[in-house]
Amino acid sequence: MSIVNMEFLQWDCDEVAGWIESLGFPQYKACFTENFITGRKLIYVNCNYLPRLGVTDFKDMQIISARVRELLGITETPWSRSIADPRRSAAALFLEQKSRTGERADRLTYSAVPARIASVRSQM
Repeated sequence: MSIVNMEFLQWDCDEVAGWIESLGFPQYKACFTENFITGRKLIYVNCNYLPRLGVTDFKDMQIISARVRELLGITETPWSRSIADPRRSAAALFLEQKSRTGERADRLTYSAVPARIASVRSQM
């Protein structure tokens, strides 16, 4: 994942809703705007979370979740993931941290993530 591909992090609720509409789901635009889903919150949009937003058609949930993962450049985390499995990708960890609000999240850059991960792992 490169910085160029992370423009979605700057999307506001209306831009996310527009993207959802461009996927062929205009009926869900309000679900995303009324729940204040910005580009930074897309990391949380999956089949577990979509019903809380108002998306309840299972096929639509699968498609939207897959397209969100594609946009974010991450893979699906299986429900049966073991703690013995390799750690999640740096991109997924970055997006999880970037989804938060505040100065620390605003300052966080993708290029800083590998060094931060290495620092945490060395302390283990």
